[in-house]
Amino acid sequence: MRGILLRTLLLCAFLAAPAWGQQMYTIAIVPHFTPVDIGLRWTPLLKRLEADTGVGFQLRIADGAQAFEADFLRGGPDFVYLNSYHMVMAAKAQGYAPLVRGAKPLSGILVVDGEGSVKSLADLNGARIAFPSPNSFGASLYMRALLTEKERIQFTPVYVGTHQNVFRHVLLRDEMAGGSIESTLQREPAPVQRRLRVLYRTPETASHPLAVHPRVTHEVRDRIVRALLALRQDATGRKLLDDVVLGGVQAADYRQDYQPLETLRLERYVVQDRK
Repeated sequence: MRGILLRTLLLCAFLAAPAWGQQMYTIAIVPHFTPVDIGLRWTPLLKRLEADTGVGFQLRIADGAQAFEADFLRGGPDFVYLNSYHMVMAAKAQGYAPLVRGAKPLSGILVVDGEGSVKSLADLNGARIAFPSPNSFGASLYMRALLTEKERIQFTPVYVGTHQNVFRHVLLRDEMAGGSIESTLQREPAPVQRRLRVLYRTPETASHPLAVHPRVTHEVRDRIVRALLALRQDATGRKLLDDVVLGGVQAADYRQDYQPLETLRLERYVVQDRK
């Protein structure tokens, strides 16, 4: 918890000081990227939302995936941007509800060094595979379940913190393969994209949502949803959405978008906080 608060205080320096009497809400972001990268991506969008809605935001970034999960499972943040299966966990634990999501479906990918020796999944039997964190949905949770149950591959998972670290571990050949998602790979420098080869993909699912805690009023929720949807209408707004992987933002619905994930029985692969 101390780490979360420290990150909140440090990264709030990116945001403009709130106006007198402005409503303030915390927003937590899944730590797929480094804290500085998250701050640089999300701060411009939050400042635009503050201007458009009169609602103030305090950016809340945890020291790693497990601290992030523990935070939303106890209902800490008012708003949270999280992965698709995190949405299932958050809804069950605290009643969080998805507000919006990006239009592009989520696809987990397994990448290998295109100049390496791995040509098929069979070559990974007994190998070490890098993942950003245990409960990253497409990149790890769903991927590990499919490799284990459908593809019958035996492997040792290695959790390296971020998607960027996964790519570096594969390119340095510390591990023979790594799990990530398509949209993250597309944001890497061209030399990295050219060197990595996608060996395997998960089925597509609804993308990461921005969710809200039940304590936030419907009036505030509606104000934020309207402002986010309106950003699709101008080039600057679309760029802000693309930077946080909410491109083509649309209203999200738990029953339609995320409840089907409950049938995957992925709780067997969830790794609880080991602290």
